[in-house]
Amino acid sequence: MKQLIKNERGFALILTILVISLIVALTLQFNTTMRSDLYSAANFKDGVKLTSIARSGFAFSLAVLLKDASENDFDALRESWADSGTLSYGLVSLFGDGSLDVRVMDHSGRININQLIDQNGAFNQEQKNILTRFLSSEQFGLDPEDVDNIIDAIKDWIDPDDEVTRFGAEDSYYATMEKPYSCKNSKLDFLEELLLVRGITRELFYGTKDNPGISAYLTTRGDGKININTAHPVVLGKLSDQIDQEMVENMVEYRSDEKNDLKDVKWYNKVPGMSDIAIDPGLVTTSSTNFEIRAEGIKDSMHKLITVMVERKDGKLNILSWKTE
Repeated sequence: MKQLIKNERGFALILTILVISLIVALTLQFNTTMRSDLYSAANFKDGVKLTSIARSGFAFSLAVLLKDASENDFDALRESWADSGTLSYGLVSLFGDGSLDVRVMDHSGRININQLIDQNGAFNQEQKNILTRFLSSEQFGLDPEDVDNIIDAIKDWIDPDDEVTRFGAEDSYYATMEKPYSCKNSKLDFLEELLLVRGITRELFYGTKDNPGISAYLTTRGDGKININTAHPVVLGKLSDQIDQEMVENMVEYRSDEKNDLKDVKWYNKVPGMSDIAIDPGLVTTSSTNFEIRAEGIKDSMHKLITVMVERKDGKLNILSWKTE
């Protein structure tokens, strides 16, 4: 009898330990779940807040762009819309523990890749010349043959026919890829589509640790005219084969001086050493129509980024694309 009682007590002890272990496990799991839910709720709350902050920055940028259009008929990097500090800190006092980073980038100061062909699908020779000089820049490390092949491939990607341009590529090439796809045979909607074109690698498109990629200087928007008041020095130097690096530096210095008038598209002739330089007036302008607005709400390690392409035309701003990250 005593042995039976001892066995029952031992069993009860084991059962008690098992029950306590189960309760502890359930408690820990419940605690973990509660913490996860709390973190998720907090992150959701912060996410909503950061999205609102980013939207506020975007709306403020629109207001600045519209105000600028009403004040003058040219655009330059010395104006308020191009000053990220003014855009970012103008609203910072409204956000409490959140912060804002806003940048407006002028795509009218870039080379429009879609203008490589004319209405008939043939090369636009002036645009081809600019793109050739651009891709031949030392920083991209392309030899002349690579440049010609890439330009032919871009033409084939955006022209409407299925005929291969010299060393370009049409469906017959893209069908042999590991994951086959068709040649678009239409103009690009987004610049990232260039990554599908033969010869354009991610390193060439996005750049490397040491050099920026071609995407920083190209666009798919606009009529092809490049705003010389806002164009990057790399692009400025490709507007004519007569322009050398010293001239580019002088142009940048000239347009940075607020005393200089930038309304006339031929202001570059007033730059030292450029009085005899001629740039096709059909290729350049001093006003801008297409802008990329990047507004980012930030709190600690969290952030919400809104990237919007807008077109400013006839006193109005039209949204062309919208992406939230």
